[in-house]
Amino acid sequence: MTDMLKTPEGREIAYDRSEGAIPGVVFLGGFRSDKEGTKALALEEWAKAHGRAFLRFDYSGHGMSSGDFLDGSIGDWFEDARAAILALSEGPQVLVGSSMGGWIALLMARECPEKVAGLVTIAAAPDFTEDGMWAEFSDTQRRELMEAGQVALPSDYSDEPYIITRRLIEEGRDRLVLRAALDLPMPVRMLQGTADGDVPVSVAVRLIDHAEGPDVRLTLVKGADHRFSSPECLKLIELSVLKVIQRIGGTA
Repeated sequence: MTDMLKTPEGREIAYDRSEGAIPGVVFLGGFRSDKEGTKALALEEWAKAHGRAFLRFDYSGHGMSSGDFLDGSIGDWFEDARAAILALSEGPQVLVGSSMGGWIALLMARECPEKVAGLVTIAAAPDFTEDGMWAEFSDTQRRELMEAGQVALPSDYSDEPYIITRRLIEEGRDRLVLRAALDLPMPVRMLQGTADGDVPVSVAVRLIDHAEGPDVRLTLVKGADHRFSSPECLKLIELSVLKVIQRIGGTA
C-alpha cells in the first residue's frame, strides 16, 4: 500500500514499504522512472519471499510523488532518497540503484555511509548530466539550453521528448562522484549489459576503476540492454543482492 512521506524540504514522496529482516533492501529508480517498474516490483516480490525488509519510492516529480519533473535536479532526488532511507528504514540498508539510481546510491554511500550496508548497481549512470548530456550536446543545443533554460532530446522509451533543463545540468555539477575520491568500504556488485544503448560499458569500467573498496565487482551480461529486465537479468539482480547480504553477515 502506497503511503506518503513529507521530506525536510517539504516535498511529498510516495513509497511502498514492507517489514522484514535487516539489513533491508531499498530500490532506487532511474531518470523519469517510478516505483512501479519491473525491477522494483520483482525485487519487492523476492524480498517478501525471503522475509526481508524492502522499500521503493518515487522521487519528487516522478510517479505519485509531488512536484513537476522539470523542476527537479540530481540534488533534489538525492535529498528525497536520503529522507526516505533515513525515515523509513531501520539500520544500514542494501541499496539497489538502477541507472540514475546508481548515481544516487553512490551519493548515499559517500554522504551517509553509516546507512549503506552494501550496494548493487544496475547500469549505473554516475555524472550522466555532465558526461552523457552536456559533453555530447552540440554548440547549438548548449546555446539553446543556456538561453532558453531547456532543450528537448528524443527518447527511446516514449513518444514525448526528454526535456533537459539548465538547472539539471548546472546543479548536477555539485553532485559529481567521478571527480574526487570515492571510497566504497561496503560490498559492491555492479551489473552492466553489453547492449546498453544509454550507458555504455565504458561507464561501468570507469566507475570500477575510480572506486576504492575491498569488495567491488563488475559483472557484464552479453546482450543485455539498459532495461536489464529479462528473467535472467532479474534473477542476477536478486542473486547479487543475496550475495551482498551474505558478505555483510546477514541471514539469507
